[in-house]
Order: sequence, then C-alpha cells, then structure tokens
Amino acid sequence: MKILCVGRNYVEHIEELNNTKPSEPVIFAKPDSALLLKNKPFFIPDFAAEFHHEVELVIRINRIGKNIAPQFAHRYYDEVGLGIDFTARDLQAKLKSKGLPWEKAKAFDGSAVLSRFVDKAQFAAMNDINFSLTKNDETVQKGNSGQMIFSIDEIIAHVSQFFTMKIGDLIYTGTPAGVGPVAINDRLKGYIGDELMFDFLVK
Repeated sequence: MKILCVGRNYVEHIEELNNTKPSEPVIFAKPDSALLLKNKPFFIPDFAAEFHHEVELVIRINRIGKNIAPQFAHRYYDEVGLGIDFTARDLQAKLKSKGLPWEKAKAFDGSAVLSRFVDKAQFAAMNDINFSLTKNDETVQKGNSGQMIFSIDEIIAHVSQFFTMKIGDLIYTGTPAGVGPVAINDRLKGYIGDELMFDFLVK
C-alpha cells in the first residue's frame, strides 16, 4: 500500500502560500507509517516548531491499473474518505530554500490522518463534494471538490503513468485555503457535508 498526495490543487491555497499554479499535478508520497487512524491523537513532534493542518478528500484504489485513461478512472475507486496532511511548515520552508526534498516535513510518523470511508454512490457528483475542518468547533477550512484544479479522475490518470495503482493505495487529493497551525489540546473534527468523519485531539 502506498500513499500519494497532491499539492497545490486549490487556487486559493496556492495563493495563501505564495506558490505558483502548476501545469500538472504536484505529487509526493508518504510511507504507511505516516497513517493516523481511528481518531487517535496527533502528538506534536519535537523536530519543528510549526505544524499545519491540511484537510483533504481521500480516495482508496480498488483495482490494479497502469496508464489509466481519464474516462476510465472512475472505475478504480468506489469510496471516499477524509484526511489531514500534517505539514511541518517551518521545516518545509527551510528544506525548500535549500532546494532539498521535503519528505521530512510531510511524511513523518502520524502525518496522514485518515477517516473511515463512505460509498461514493451517495454523492450526486464527484465534482460537487463539500468538506470542512473545524478546530475547537470553529471552521478553519472548507472546500468543494469542484474547486480542484485537477479532478479526482485526472489525478488517478496522471499518477498511474508513473506508479502502478494497487488495491488499497490511497490518494490525498489536495487541500483548500485556510491551512494553519495546531497546538496542544486543539480538537480537530473533519466533515464531508454534514457527516462527521474524524474527531481527535492534538497532544
């Protein structure tokens, strides 16, 4: 099982971090040790000073595929979940300034929060899924899959050119605007529509 993540997939998020709009999906990976499941707490590591939440829709691949055409990509997943791509923002900035890879800021243990999954059949359209994140019951991020620069099917088609998609692989599809720091005792809740998907504490 592999975890592939999409960066810079919402225009307002690109703008808030002063990045440039990509011409193709920006992809990075996390190891399976990054997964944080079953509402377990997120323990703030001591190797950086600022950790940001980035809430994202997540899809789970359900069949093997390579070089998948966009028009067939919908066949490769049947569930949608919600996750957080935790980012050590100060460490990421330091690494980027030196032109170095930034996996240490993105792929550390516990950096990939993952909720349960729901059947995609419950959504009228995959390009119209609302999702949000609250911190201490205040909404800090909200997005809609229709705001993605690259749709879920386009992402699957793109990454399958480089990586064979296998059953159980996860794709984090990018975060909307509103990313920000977390602190000890924060409570984070993630929603798809009005449905609570995860609820955990920062420690």
